[in-house]
Amino acid sequence: MKILVDADACPVKDIIIRQAQKSNIKVLLVSSISHFSTKDLPDGVERIWVDKGSDEADFKIMGLAYPNDIVVTQDYGLASILLPKKCRVLHHDGYEYTEKSIQKLVDGRHLSAQMRRQMSRSKVKSMDPFADEPQYDFEELLVRVINEQLTITEMME
Repeated sequence: MKILVDADACPVKDIIIRQAQKSNIKVLLVSSISHFSTKDLPDGVERIWVDKGSDEADFKIMGLAYPNDIVVTQDYGLASILLPKKCRVLHHDGYEYTEKSIQKLVDGRHLSAQMRRQMSRSKVKSMDPFADEPQYDFEELLVRVINEQLTITEMME
């Protein structure tokens, strides 16, 4: 088990690293080369650089993710691909993506596009796909998911 982070715009990297270190879990920070940094990272944390491009980090994460991994991203397209791989996918706002919330995101995007076409140039407010999902403080959610995944991993050994 590892934690993969769509790191370019992730505001909770420090929380992820701190909690992963407590449980001795490897963290992979996937970032665009346009965000290159020489900042030292703690043991157990690796930065993976990808080419510039809107989906390069997503493609890399898809290739690195395996069942029981935890992924932190705000990209619901990426989340929708990772859920069938049996990854736990978290949003930094304290939500866990589920099949239900992904479907709401896709439906909401489609509905908003239809309404924009009908109303030409007017601002259309989208539905909150997480309205029925429990929201947590991100750190609380991460700790809970880490503990659940560690239990699953131990049971599999």
